Order: sequence, then structure tokens, then C-alpha cells
Amino acid sequence: MTSVDMDLGKYLSRIGFSGPVEPTLEVLRSVQTCHQLSVPFENLTVHSGGRVQLDPPLLYDKIVNQRRGGFCFENNGLFSWLLDKMGFQVTVLSGQVKSLKTGRYGPPFDHLILMVSLDGQRWLCDVGFGVPCFSVPLSLETSGLQEQGHRVYRIREGMGMLFLEWQREENRGPDGDWAEIYKFTLEPRRLEEFAEMCQYHQSSPCSIFFCKSLCTVLKPGGRLTYIGRRLISVTFPTEGSGREVETTTRELKDEEIPGVLAEHFGIVLKSPLIPKDETITPPPVMY
Repeated sequence: MTSVDMDLGKYLSRIGFSGPVEPTLEVLRSVQTCHQLSVPFENLTVHSGGRVQLDPPLLYDKIVNQRRGGFCFENNGLFSWLLDKMGFQVTVLSGQVKSLKTGRYGPPFDHLILMVSLDGQRWLCDVGFGVPCFSVPLSLETSGLQEQGHRVYRIREGMGMLFLEWQREENRGPDGDWAEIYKFTLEPRRLEEFAEMCQYHQSSPCSIFFCKSLCTVLKPGGRLTYIGRRLISVTFPTEGSGREVETTTRELKDEEIPGVLAEHFGIVLKSPLIPKDETITPPPVMY
């Protein structure tokens, strides 16, 4: 497959977007939400005998034609192509994810994110992070609270870096407990610069993507996640309900997993999946 086979209309149909193809904030918000509702964040290629390569036509074939998903390098890498073709000014950025296990950050090029410049404003876009991911772009022009449903985010500046933070599945205002998700700079990057870290995440026992087979997708009102031999369903509280986030977990047998992936995520793998849920080894180098 070549770049001439990459069709904008087919990509938009894949994510269920039927609005105007024009570079406006409303359209940007809509395509990011549609992408997260349609394209899973997943690493199943790694656990079914394949390897991820950061070639845009290959990413397009996987995500659009095969109706698969991918991790950040794939989802955001291809999403940058989509936004560019729609007329947006897009810049690829490098992020470093904070580990819940070590409390330290990953190395540069650990995470691929996007900045869109629009009408003199800059927006952070990300369709490739999974559970903590924000459903619509975040403004890079403010350090204040940015609410999205029951969640709240902020982008804090310090030590020459920008830090994306949230209060997990709650919103307690500016004085709530903030948790860092990842840090980044606004230095422009190229997709090929992420190739080494893309291979690292497919082969290192220090990476969640090597240690655990996973797939997660945003749903209207919640999120559905497969990991190892578990299916986790999360229901978000509705506005004014006073309820908290509800989580249910279903244990899976190996023979159930292909059917679960097909039914709930729309994924049919070409090769058998080897379920994996191993402990992540702390990396030797801390950032």
C-alpha cells in the first residue's frame, strides 16, 4: 500500500465523522471525540506475532482498512495525517509518561502527541493514551482548570516543560489532588524520530505494552478495557446524578477473548492472541 491509497473520506467514515471538512475548532473537537469512540487504544499486534512499523500507509491500512487500533505512535501518528489533510496546522510533539509504579518519567519520545495551531490559539490533541485521555483538545493558552464531564485537567508549566495533570475520576476544583500524566515540550518532532521508542515498547520488560496485552475504547458514558484475561467496564457519572464512577470486572477464559475483542472492540486478529498480564520491571534509568 502507498500514500496514494490513503483516502480522507474513508478515514472519516471509519471514525463515524460526517460533518464539514474544514479547519475549525468545532470540527477539531468532533474528530478527536469520534476517533476515541471508534478507534481502540491497543497493543494486540505485539501479542499476536506481529511488529508495529511507523509507516503511514501501513498505519492507515491497519486502522482504517482492517478496523484495528494502536498505541500512541500509531493512533496519533495517523491522526496527524488526518488533521493535516483536513487543513489543520499540526505539529508532532514528544511526551514523557509518568509511571504509576516508579513515580518517574519515561525517556524522550516515550509518547507521541499533537499540537494544533488554529486562529492564533494552540491546542493539545491526543487520541492515543487510553484511560486518562481527554476526549476533546485542551487549550495550551491557559494553566487554569479545563473541565470535561466529571473530569478536570490542567496544563502546568515548570522547569522548561509543560505538565499535563488531572484529578483522576473526580473534580475537586483547583485545590484538589492533582496527578501528573505526562510532560512535554513544544519542540517540533518527526514521526520517524519515535521509531526507536516504538521498538522499545514492543520488546522491553520495562514497558506495559510488552508486559500486558490490552485494548481500551471510549464509550458513550464510560470506557471498556480488556487487559490480560479481564474485561473492565467503567460507567461515568451523569451530570447532577451525585453518583461516582462505577467499575465492574469480568474474568475471561482464553477461548472467550477473541469473541470479546470482536463483539466489544470490533477487532478480529489475523493470528492467535497470546494473553499476557505480567509485572512490569522498573526501568534502570530514571527521568
